Amino acid sequence: MEMNFDDPKGIFSTMASDSSGTGETVMAGQSFRLNCSGLQCPGPIMKVFETIKGLNDGDVVEVIASDPGFTRDIAAWCKQTGNTLLATSKSGNEYIATVQKGLASGVPMQPKTGVATTGSDNKTIIVFSGDLDKVLASFIIANGALAMGKKVTMFFTFWGLNALRKANKVKVNKSIVESMFGFMMPQGAGKLKLSKMNMGGMGTAMMRWVMKDKNVDSLETLIRKAQEAGVNIIACTMSMDIMGIKEEELIENIDYAGVGTYLGEADESNVNLFI
Repeated sequence: MEMNFDDPKGIFSTMASDSSGTGETVMAGQSFRLNCSGLQCPGPIMKVFETIKGLNDGDVVEVIASDPGFTRDIAAWCKQTGNTLLATSKSGNEYIATVQKGLASGVPMQPKTGVATTGSDNKTIIVFSGDLDKVLASFIIANGALAMGKKVTMFFTFWGLNALRKANKVKVNKSIVESMFGFMMPQGAGKLKLSKMNMGGMGTAMMRWVMKDKNVDSLETLIRKAQEAGVNIIACTMSMDIMGIKEEELIENIDYAGVGTYLGEADESNVNLFI
């Protein structure tokens, strides 16, 4: 039976082989099929990550994707997470990968995430820009890193805070200058514009249309998925104070802190990005 996204335990067949033919030892386990066709990066990797969490060591998943970058992405994912890539192939416009949970590195697996425990290799991202394309890139990277089993912290400062504003206006007490800031800045992820080729909003509308047509998650969806998956989103309190942004105006389930918190997270990370 083919696995769908709402049924990660859908059984396709049962494994009984002892070798993959690639030099990797294959434990007996169940075999599943996951269809990620139509999903764009980082969708397929995130679906694999979510599925692997619910499987047992030795279980095998055959993943079908239409994203041309999937073959290299799944190889990197397996290497980083301690899972085993048994085979890859291409059939027409489909890219197929066979992945076995565990066994690849001998590194202990985290029971909750199904990925290897590799030490202090967290990721931190400073989101300074309020441009749609740049904020999109930050959340694509964040969701991809989380799917690799990494702890991800996103620190939103200055113009980046606009991506966290609620879409609906919230009544709060503000000074005249603070109110002017709020009026001039985009209110929420849905109002962000492209950094280039905005063309009075036409370019931004075209970008959103193309993303929908290509089945690429919207920024709003990427933010929601990041929150659900556990990305630590932090709003810079100093920037909020300068720009007159109140906690009530920002989306729920985020943290508030200053540069000390960011530096503490960055010190435990091996990747720090400024976007």
